Amino acid sequence: MQNIVRILFVIILFALLYIKNVYILLFILPLFWAISFKEFVKLNKKVIKSIFLFNLSITLGYTLMGYIKGVFVLKYLIYINLKVYLLTYFVFWFFDRVDVIKFFSFSKELSYLLSISLSQIISYKKTYEDMILAFKARVIKKLKERQKGFVVNSFRFFFEKALHDSKERSLAMKSRGFF
Repeated sequence: MQNIVRILFVIILFALLYIKNVYILLFILPLFWAISFKEFVKLNKKVIKSIFLFNLSITLGYTLMGYIKGVFVLKYLIYINLKVYLLTYFVFWFFDRVDVIKFFSFSKELSYLLSISLSQIISYKKTYEDMILAFKARVIKKLKERQKGFVVNSFRFFFEKALHDSKERSLAMKSRGFF
């Protein structure tokens, strides 16, 4: 049964990647929404929050370059944004129903990489929550003025932590024969 689920996931994922027609993607969109009927609002918020900055930067960059070069195709812009939305929506919907650890259990290497990724995500999330609580506990007044500095410092901290952790994990993976 697990293999059938894996195969279906890969088929649907590659089908979404293969589709080049905006109208077919627009047809698939309400189908996905109908399938996730009860969880539509929650899932939609999750998808939009996760892709908003990426899609915004791509859209603005494409629009700017199209304006500069005199070649702007709105249909292509809609196509790219719609494809990212559908792929993200499908993946989130799928892994809300399937245990991600069991899904990747067929491969020792993928299971190992998944456990490293999940442990890093959990660690970062806990650190971020602790930083938010510490910020709220220490700042009583003028929250808006200090919030910008907090965001900048938090971003810097996580960026440096990610660089440091990536070096550490790379060395750990090399010592275990992954490269």
